[in-house]
Amino acid sequence: MLGSRTGLKKRAKDEAEKPFWISFADLMTALMVLFLVVMSVALLSVTKTVSEIERIKAQRERDIDTLLEKVKQAADRYPGVTVDRNRNVIDFGDRARFDTASHQLNPEQAKLLRAFVPEVLTIAQDDLGKRWLKRIVAEGFTDQRGTYLYNLNLSLQRSQRVLCVLLASPFPDEKPMSQEQLEQIRELFLVGGYSFNSAKASFEESRRIELRLEFLSIGEERPSNEGMPRGNFGPCALGI
Repeated sequence: MLGSRTGLKKRAKDEAEKPFWISFADLMTALMVLFLVVMSVALLSVTKTVSEIERIKAQRERDIDTLLEKVKQAADRYPGVTVDRNRNVIDFGDRARFDTASHQLNPEQAKLLRAFVPEVLTIAQDDLGKRWLKRIVAEGFTDQRGTYLYNLNLSLQRSQRVLCVLLASPFPDEKPMSQEQLEQIRELFLVGGYSFNSAKASFEESRRIELRLEFLSIGEERPSNEGMPRGNFGPCALGI
């Protein structure tokens, strides 16, 4: 009996001396597991976000490629007008060359612009156009002759001439643009000029017109001019 009571007392003392808290090694193991779980969830979230961004980027590129294909199909109906899909540029080639030191366009060149641009405006108004097309920059170019500032001013005049031609009264044998199309030109078109830094191989090729298409970035919206005062288009400041 005495031995039994002694054994019971010893076991009770041993159990009382056992640590109540979890061991340090077990605690670190639990924290490590928790850390791995949290990191796994975070990495999964980041990977999903990156994948979604890449998907949107790829979709944007496909949409823009589709838009450029539509523009190319429209340009194919006008021999001499080409689309550079790498630069997002419509080049009018020999169909809209300027004479030396001149910013004038002849009647046939003016008719071409007024016939072709409405087709681009139609593309700009479809779903993809509204989603991605930001603006159209009318660019006039000069050859390498003359001073830099002279050519810079001349290139700007050539760019402005494009807008003057588009907004001018059409000839009797032309289909006039609607008021809505004219407003589209005001909203979408921007004038930009370049000098010899964009010259081509020959003087003639350099004296050209290009329309450069600029596209919206992901999350960017086309600037809205709603509510802004709109005056009359007025006469061309360049004169005849």
